[in-house]
Amino acid sequence: MNDERLLRRASAVSVLTALVLTAVKFVTWLATGSASLFASMVDSALDVVSSGANFAAVRIALRPADTDHRFGHGKAESLAGLGQALFIGASAIGTGVYAANRLIEPREIALAGIGLGVMVFSIVATGLLIGYQRRVIRRTGSLVIQADSLHYLSDWLANIGVIAAIVLAELGWLRADGAIALVISLMIAWSAWSVARDAVQVLMDRELPASERERILELARATAGVSGAHGLRTRRSGTRRIVQLHLELPGTTDLATAHAAGDRLRRRIEEKFAPVDVTVHLDPAGPDNPSEEEVVDPVYRDSR
Repeated sequence: MNDERLLRRASAVSVLTALVLTAVKFVTWLATGSASLFASMVDSALDVVSSGANFAAVRIALRPADTDHRFGHGKAESLAGLGQALFIGASAIGTGVYAANRLIEPREIALAGIGLGVMVFSIVATGLLIGYQRRVIRRTGSLVIQADSLHYLSDWLANIGVIAAIVLAELGWLRADGAIALVISLMIAWSAWSVARDAVQVLMDRELPASERERILELARATAGVSGAHGLRTRRSGTRRIVQLHLELPGTTDLATAHAAGDRLRRRIEEKFAPVDVTVHLDPAGPDNPSEEEVVDPVYRDSR
């Protein structure tokens, strides 16, 4: 299965899982009245919205480049993630208010056994989804699936908290239900912040990690005939990396040889970092390269 089909399937499985968990928790909350279960149900309902947005964003992001979007549509993932974060953050506040009220005025949990059974089912279903998402992330590096997986991890932990709340309430610690619901609301808020932070970094064209940039320079150094490299600029757009750099070759190098060197480097970067969009600019080696770029970019010079 190629990466595009894998991303589409992962986003669809996420939506389906969220729908099932929300429906089951909603019915169980009506029966038990548990505040922590309510908080977990709201979290799953938010998953339906966020996973649905991811489902749409993945399909937009996978569209090929066109005349109006020459670098593709990858940033649709980050835009969707930012919108999710704002929505999830607002919902975390509402859930926190509900939890605080239940903490002040605790109530007994009805049909605790049913609530426990539902939460065990939720833990198993969420754990299977997270495991599947992790495999997709390792293969594709998708930011939107990473954000989705992070949120489901908080759900998994929250489900364990609901079980603890039900057990403690049965033992007479009624305020444990409201307290754990409040903790879950804080976890939702943290998840929203994490998604927003990562989305903003991509939208602001943050450079790739230093290890990846250094690896790109190593590939440039290993290219036959290259005297230097400078002006490395990188960013991400969805799952695709964007790489631009200047190669310096001796001024006596003929055009065909210089072009072949650039092609070799481009292919090596594509093999290492696919999917990636690479632009290599060829410069004659000389004292004028680089200029101000040396201040902000790593530079390689052949000392021979």
